[in-house]
Amino acid sequence: MNSLKKILKQFAYPYKKEFILGILFNVLYSLFSIVSVFSIMPILEMLLGGNNQILIEETKKEMQVSNGMMAELKYKFYVFLDHSLEGTNPKTVLAYLCITVIILFLLRNIFRYLAQYFIVLLRSGISKDLRVGMYDKILTLPVAYFTNRKKGDIMIRLSGDVGEVEGNILTSILELWRTPFSILFTLIALIAISPSLTLIAFIVLPFMAWIISSIGKSLKKDAKKGLAESGNVLSVIDETLNGAKIIKIFNAEETMKSRFMNSVLNLRRLSINMMKKYELASPSSEFLGSVAMIFITWYGGVLILDGEGLNLPSFLVYIALFFQLLEPAKTLSTSITNLHKGTASTDRLVETLETSIQIYEPENAINLSEIKEGIQLKNINFQYVDGHPILQDINLFLAKGKTIAVVGQSGSGKTTLANLIARFYDVDSGAIYVDGHDLRDLNLKVYRKLLGMVTQESILFNDTIANNIKLSNPNATMDEVIEAAKVANALEFIEQMPDGFDTTIGEGGGKLSGGQKQRIAIARAILKNPPIMILDEATSALDTQSERLVQDALDNLMSNRTSLVIAHRLSTIVKADMIIVMDKGKIMEQGSHGELLEKNGIYKKLIDMQNFS
Repeated sequence: MNSLKKILKQFAYPYKKEFILGILFNVLYSLFSIVSVFSIMPILEMLLGGNNQILIEETKKEMQVSNGMMAELKYKFYVFLDHSLEGTNPKTVLAYLCITVIILFLLRNIFRYLAQYFIVLLRSGISKDLRVGMYDKILTLPVAYFTNRKKGDIMIRLSGDVGEVEGNILTSILELWRTPFSILFTLIALIAISPSLTLIAFIVLPFMAWIISSIGKSLKKDAKKGLAESGNVLSVIDETLNGAKIIKIFNAEETMKSRFMNSVLNLRRLSINMMKKYELASPSSEFLGSVAMIFITWYGGVLILDGEGLNLPSFLVYIALFFQLLEPAKTLSTSITNLHKGTASTDRLVETLETSIQIYEPENAINLSEIKEGIQLKNINFQYVDGHPILQDINLFLAKGKTIAVVGQSGSGKTTLANLIARFYDVDSGAIYVDGHDLRDLNLKVYRKLLGMVTQESILFNDTIANNIKLSNPNATMDEVIEAAKVANALEFIEQMPDGFDTTIGEGGGKLSGGQKQRIAIARAILKNPPIMILDEATSALDTQSERLVQDALDNLMSNRTSLVIAHRLSTIVKADMIIVMDKGKIMEQGSHGELLEKNGIYKKLIDMQNFS
């Protein structure tokens, strides 16, 4: 329950007014539920007992027999009626009583509506803030967080777990505030009518509470497993959608179907276990309530037959009130069950919200708004997994205005180098200095304004072409967007699209070819116009003609900028000021294109393999 307390403390406080009003109107609803049922008693007394004088005499006798609070209240009420409506026709008195009952039931339902209205405001507000808080947290988490988790699990936390909080947990909490008042008011009314009959209810209720508590504790464990398996199902679906071409070309449908079926069957098994336990709570409480009802009917009948202070109208109202007690008792048991089940979701949400951000900034971070000297990597070592080094003893200086190219076999650490400069990860040892300042001392948001990046895999969003390009500079004018597209050699194909720059490109840019997606990504980087440019095999998805045109544009773009170019096609980096050759996480060679050819080392072999001269 600690996770639930943390969620409420953080997200419920802004809605304390709605909470208080919701509880207040729920209490009034509970109170008027009892009063409205009680108000029927005088009508039954009149219909079964005669006129006011007869009723006064009957209640006086009842007081002498039972000496109870209920008999005394009834006596005072009928004396009041007799004085207030003296000389009034009994039928008119009956009409007044019926109108009073109608008004009481109307007030009861008005209070119920107002209670639900404020509860809806509370629930929707908390779930909105919780969902936004989760999304904001995800945006602040480092890249390393997502490499160790399935996307499906993260998605289920944002959707299923938040939905569980809104749909079950908040409702259960509010019911736990409301139903005790309903039960309390009803028990007071039942005791007022007949203390001995009410004793039976007190015998049954502890058994109900014990059963519900046992079921609820067992549900939490199954709920946690079920949520994790739901995340697995979403992950398989996500992988299927993203890898549709690969699945079909390798005839892997049966393999994927088997993975999906295993996950779905596990989810079904867990769902059945939860359903069996969850659905056991309400029937159990209802059965125990029915048993109590039978005993009450028998004992109440004995009291009436023996004439021991209980008449038929009072007994009928007692039965109605007891039935009214069963509903909040069932609601209370269901709420406790839902609360236990739902804490599995709050545990997962709090785990995400309290995840330590691994990329730390000092309190007085340095705001570096321009680069004057360059970026120096000094004695850098880094590994994703302990015992498997990716970069070892890297020393490198990216001077302002210079282009540094990094080449090497796959897995040599080229992209990792770019990730460290962008501070997606922190180095294990050594340091990266920007104009002499340790990168870890800089304001990360301000620093990243200096960076532009085009990755090997084009990351585009299901939006218009214009909005995808403007992602790097939301305040850019349309003329600037067009110019960026022109420099990236993208203008021609964009103008041929159905709606030009307003064309929606689909999820991940699915409506575009690989080369078109890459050129839009390049246009996005161009529009930002950053002083530091990182190109991670930026031209790898382009055809030969487009590559030449875009490479010319990139050459112009990189002029007088600090540029880190990771290249697979060595033809694109011959003009670089310095070429770094990496192998197995180490810098093996460095120099210009001509200098490296003269060394006749690794770089020369890479050139020969690409038949380049």
